[in-house]
Amino acid sequence: MRRTWRLVLAWLVALAARLLVRTLRVRLVGERPQTLPHPCIYAFAHGRQAPLLRFPRPRTAIVSSLSDDGRLQARVMRRFGFEVIDGSSSRGGPAALAGALGRLAAGKDLAVAVDGPRGPRAVVKPGAVFLAARSGAPIVPLSAACTRAWRFRRSWDGFVLPKPFARVTIVAGEPLVVSRDLPLAALEGPRATLEAELGRLAVAAEDDAA
Repeated sequence: MRRTWRLVLAWLVALAARLLVRTLRVRLVGERPQTLPHPCIYAFAHGRQAPLLRFPRPRTAIVSSLSDDGRLQARVMRRFGFEVIDGSSSRGGPAALAGALGRLAAGKDLAVAVDGPRGPRAVVKPGAVFLAARSGAPIVPLSAACTRAWRFRRSWDGFVLPKPFARVTIVAGEPLVVSRDLPLAALEGPRATLEAELGRLAVAAEDDAA
């Protein structure tokens, strides 16, 4: 019975989300989707996932947490056309990394909330950089902001949910190429670079949407 209710809840959330997303007006800034290299790793802050659903991203897989919230999110993301890889840095990490590398090797893009699954907010974890070093796929940093949104300031990620008919600004930064097979001890450099770039893009998106 509990599983049935979760499926119903996921269906309702996905339906509401799809209806909401269709009302949004989108402005793309920075790198154009059609010029980006593929496969690539889209990197973004956990709290910006909702407005980023309007970013064109065919053939994309996403890593989702094994928590109850993560499983609900996974069901919703599947209805948006994402392939879901179960696992996170805190649970199921090795399997998630193997699955992500397999999808990249097959030519699929990967979407990663780089400060997830539980923060701290805007602090990039090394997972995306590790995947880039092992796969050779570049990292494409993304951020987004809305003219009108509900902001869940008490949640760890400051989740942003656009209001109906809001204008969404999505900013794509230049691809970050990580040296292939970079030693683990050297991941901090590109990790810090990615964190700084995401911070810059977040400010640019907010300024454009203001």
